[in-house]
Amino acid sequence: MTGYRKHDHANSFGAVAAEYDAARPSYPAELFDRLEELTGRPLKDAEVLDVGAGTGIATRLLAARGARVTAVEPSPGMAARLREVSPELPLVKGTGDELPFHDGTVDLITYAQAFHWTDPTRSVPEALRVLRPGGSLATWWNVKDSSVPWVRAMGERLAAALPSYRHQDSPAELTTELARHGLPTASALLHWERRIDLRVLLDDLLSRSYFAVLPPERREPVLAAERAALLADFPDGQVTEPYTLHLTVLRKQ
Repeated sequence: MTGYRKHDHANSFGAVAAEYDAARPSYPAELFDRLEELTGRPLKDAEVLDVGAGTGIATRLLAARGARVTAVEPSPGMAARLREVSPELPLVKGTGDELPFHDGTVDLITYAQAFHWTDPTRSVPEALRVLRPGGSLATWWNVKDSSVPWVRAMGERLAAALPSYRHQDSPAELTTELARHGLPTASALLHWERRIDLRVLLDDLLSRSYFAVLPPERREPVLAAERAALLADFPDGQVTEPYTLHLTVLRKQ
C-alpha cells in the first residue's frame, strides 16, 4: 500500500472487532463529568446517539450514567460484536453523514474516537438537524501522550514502517471545523493513564486502521519488531500507558 485511502481505513475495523473491544482504552469518569458541565445538562435521562459506536465502549459508559443511548454503527463486524457483548443496547445501522433519525429528536450526539471518519461538511449539519434546541454535539479522542519518551519512540517507529500512520486528522483540526459553524463550542483536555499487559498494547495496535488494512505478510513483521522494542522498554511485560483526552462540545441554539 503506497497511498492512503480513507474509505479502506474506515471499513477495516470489522475484521478486528474482537481486538478492538478487548484492547482499546476506555474513558475516565472525569470525561463524563466534564461532558455534563460543557453541555449544561446531566446525562441521566438524556436522549443520546453514540455515532460510530464501534463495539460500544463509550455507549456502555453513557448508559451507565443513566443516558437513554442508541448506538449508531455502519460496520457489520463491529455491530455484531456490540450485540454480542451488550445485547441490551439499542443499535441502528447508520453513519454520521446521513443519520437515520427525525429532526429535533435527541439531546446529545456523541462521537467517541469516530468523528474523523465523517465528512464534517455533512455530519455537522446532520447533527444539528437531529438535535433538539439546546442540544449538543460532543466529540472526543484518546491520544497517546507523545511527550512520554517511549510513546514518542513507538510513534516514530510506526511512522517509518507504516505509510498511512500519520494520515488521521488531528483533534485540533476537527475542533476548528466545528467552530466554522458559528455556534458556541467549548473544549477540555484531560490526562489519564492505564496499566496494562504488553499483550493488550499489541492487540490495541492490531485494532488500529493503519494495521488492519495491511495483509498479514505486511503486518506481522512490523508487529514482531514492535513487540521486541517494547519488551526492551518493559521487560516485565507491564506497561503504564499515558493518554491525553481531547473533548469538544458544540451547542445548538
